[in-house]
Amino acid sequence: MNLVALANENLKSFGEYSCLIFEDSAFTNKQMLYAANSLSQGLKANGIKAGDKAAVMLPNCPEVLVSYQGILRSGAIIVPVISLLTEKELSHILINCEAVAIIICRDIFLKNEAMLKSITTLKRIIIVDSDAPKGTISYRSLLGNNSEEPAHQAIKDDDLAVILYTAGTTSTPKGVMLTHKNLYSNAVSSAAAHGTKATDITLVALPLSHSFGITTMNKAYKYGNLHILMGRFQVEEALRLIEKYKVTDFPGVPAMFVMMLNSEEAAKYDLSSLKRCLSAGAPFPLANMTAFQQKFNCQVFEGYGLSEASPAVATNYHDRPIKPGSIGQPMPEVKVRIVDDKMQDVPVGVAGELLVKGPNVSSGYYKLPEDTAKTFENGWLRTGDMAKMDEDGYLYLVERKKDLIIRGGFNIYPRDIEEVLYKHPAIQDAVAIGVPDPVMGEEVKVYIVLKEGKAATAEEILSYCQDQLAKNKLPKYIEFIKTIPRNPMGKILRKELRKLNSHE
Repeated sequence: MNLVALANENLKSFGEYSCLIFEDSAFTNKQMLYAANSLSQGLKANGIKAGDKAAVMLPNCPEVLVSYQGILRSGAIIVPVISLLTEKELSHILINCEAVAIIICRDIFLKNEAMLKSITTLKRIIIVDSDAPKGTISYRSLLGNNSEEPAHQAIKDDDLAVILYTAGTTSTPKGVMLTHKNLYSNAVSSAAAHGTKATDITLVALPLSHSFGITTMNKAYKYGNLHILMGRFQVEEALRLIEKYKVTDFPGVPAMFVMMLNSEEAAKYDLSSLKRCLSAGAPFPLANMTAFQQKFNCQVFEGYGLSEASPAVATNYHDRPIKPGSIGQPMPEVKVRIVDDKMQDVPVGVAGELLVKGPNVSSGYYKLPEDTAKTFENGWLRTGDMAKMDEDGYLYLVERKKDLIIRGGFNIYPRDIEEVLYKHPAIQDAVAIGVPDPVMGEEVKVYIVLKEGKAATAEEILSYCQDQLAKNKLPKYIEFIKTIPRNPMGKILRKELRKLNSHE
């Protein structure tokens, strides 16, 4: 099934209901569908045709969801763009995908006006705010005086639906090509694994420009449950919304959950409705996960995915045992392998590179045949992540291959060090990286963020580590910082930290 038919079936199956609440205003599925159909007509009237690429660069709001459906209904392809990108990153994406239109808010447009007007393919700049600057088009005008009926655009399941640019944590962002089938299959499999029901009430603080957020919203079309949408994650506002709307489910990244865990405001709110949290996007330190579950009496289901897999690959299932530290088992219809450097399967319990195959896996990167050939081999997606599998088929994420620290010829997994550091009562956040060393090749350096009101010295941290880590894993350098750099999905930007140490 394609994503347009999925939204149409939602209205047929469940009738009109409140599907979304944003800033305490409710929106029904019928209202959203009407707006999407109107927008598709408006886009076509402005020359947007099948196969064109239309970017959407907005913070979380109902207009994002309407824009996605409106673009697909016009036959065009969505290019979701994170609203926090720099001008350089935005320019790269728009030029690379040859975007003919962008739906954007006024402030972001004005900040990037000269660059946007210099891109020759970009013919339509659509402003969602009421005051559209000269030379742009009002989003509201595209919704007026148009038929409620959708454009008659034949859409096949294998048609390209989205070009989703990677976060660029290790290299220049690449456009991942995702079809309707990729995204639909992943949403349905995710919902089945997590036992999604129409009575669920889900808090959505994930960026809708990211595949995790997109899949979360697509699940709602299939199962007709209510979503409470946040413009951006703010701890106390999240707590307020959970209490007010009796939220039962909260998909997020570990950074969000850790902020809730450390919030002194949590005690002011009744959070007893919250039953399940789905954590993905980055590893969730086990010590923090355990503390979160105890504090909020809520089960955390850790999962794993990446943009190239639409994104979900593995998860802990709602009706199966959960193993602490595991990212769970493969999603329905998804196959995995763990291989060595020669692409040979490794034994149970041995770490190797994780490969993925399934209906959720992308066909490759847009206009990058060489990168596509390196990452997608014989139908298998090479994730670049190191993992191991136990005898029950549970996966354990070890590290990104590029993040391994090789000291004196021995592999050191940064997560092994970080898990120990997170258990220290004074440490709020920590990351370990490898820094150049003329003798050992690399040495271990850790960056540490202390909890507010807590104190510790480098000597104390080293003494603590000596009791719990093998000698070859001990950090040679310890640096205290205020914040650890992360991308909008909470992934640590290790490459930024490595740059700081490139001459040490």
